[in-house]
Amino acid sequence: MSGLLRKIWMEVRWPMLWFSLGLCAIMGLLTALLPKILGNIHTVFDKMPIVKPLITALLGVDPGDKMSSQLSQAFLWVHPTVLTLIWAHEVMYCSRMPAGEIDRGTADFLLCLPVSRWKVFSAETIGWLISGVCILSFGYVGHLTASLTVQPEMRLSVPHTMMVMANLAAVYLAVGSFAFFLSALSDRRGRAIGVAFAIMLASFLLNFLAQFQDWAKGASWLSVMEYYRPAIIIQTGTFPWFDVGILLCIASAFWIASGVTFRMRSICTV
Repeated sequence: MSGLLRKIWMEVRWPMLWFSLGLCAIMGLLTALLPKILGNIHTVFDKMPIVKPLITALLGVDPGDKMSSQLSQAFLWVHPTVLTLIWAHEVMYCSRMPAGEIDRGTADFLLCLPVSRWKVFSAETIGWLISGVCILSFGYVGHLTASLTVQPEMRLSVPHTMMVMANLAAVYLAVGSFAFFLSALSDRRGRAIGVAFAIMLASFLLNFLAQFQDWAKGASWLSVMEYYRPAIIIQTGTFPWFDVGILLCIASAFWIASGVTFRMRSICTV
């Protein structure tokens, strides 16, 4: 197991570092800038009424005639750049095994080592979880550091931030498990990455359209973003037990399906 973990570390350490630093920088910039930009958003609502439905679609709640400073902080947790960085890291990592190994022609050598496929899959899972803790922690550090430069009334409390982070971590688990499942089914890494990103984009788009279309609202339960509502957490101050539970169930189901598929399927690079 230690050899497998060392192999994973050597392969993903630099991409993980750059993703972590990138998320740290983006979270810092958004934390510092969004309250100032969105503080006068009511003037934009008056001049461009179409903007308000767009903000509502992203936040999942109606911001009212004037967005509060703390509610504006919720916008950074659902910002497309933040989600794209996290999902890109996950899809990059989770598509390595077995799709990436098959694509490179190294799967035969790896699977001939005196370790079971479950140990290989477990090692990949450990690396995925550790990298997730790392990248989310860097994002939180960027947010926390930048929040010291804004006015106290614009800062989120630590309990609110921790609840949002927990919900985001559940999204991380659900998306990563799904990416593992696609990789376990695929022989080409590019195909697994493409399908994963297409489905994540469709999920985000479905959640967006649910604010405007009845048919999309009826199908919004299929979107992973339906179970990630930072603005509601900040407004109510309650932990989203139901949403986190749904995301953890999704993560568990796809993780088990990924392991079983990887264990049972025939893998050959010749």
